Amino acid sequence: MVLAAIRGELTRYRQLGEAAISRTSDQGLHATLGTELNSIAVLVRHIGGNLRSRFTDFLVSDGEKEWRDREGEFDASARSRAELLEDWTRGWDCLEKALGELDEHSLGRTVRIRGVELSVIDALERSLAHLAYHVGQIVLLARWQAGTDWQSLSIPRGGTAAYNMNPDKERQTMHGQSKTSGRQS
Repeated sequence: MVLAAIRGELTRYRQLGEAAISRTSDQGLHATLGTELNSIAVLVRHIGGNLRSRFTDFLVSDGEKEWRDREGEFDASARSRAELLEDWTRGWDCLEKALGELDEHSLGRTVRIRGVELSVIDALERSLAHLAYHVGQIVLLARWQAGTDWQSLSIPRGGTAAYNMNPDKERQTMHGQSKTSGRQS
């Protein structure tokens, strides 16, 4: 039950990030709000690298892999949309594979991240928080670029009453039971 809830939230953040990325121009992927601030491209590359590192051999090896170039993730200037989406997808696929190998009994097992022991549930919650943080940044940057053309990825201002008439829409969309036309709840 806990694992299903975590999977649902992870799926929701993946969909949210992908919706924001899809609304951003190729040039916009590399735009920042200022020097030393991350672009969507950097965030996409960083999320992909983080997920691959954390969830490759999740139960048996340290989550900070020797092969990971974390510092390199923060330079995405030469990466195309296709390359960035490949980074993103490889990371999420690695996470999904690891989740597929877990069951409720796995949640109390111990894993290591940078040598620190964590329960599986703690490691998953930590990753969920990390993803929420960075996906929120992606959405903010996409919204900033769209300006007044932005279409809400959640309940838009003034749309609460309409949303409340169909509160199951979010749950259905999260679990792939229905699709919305161009917008996600």
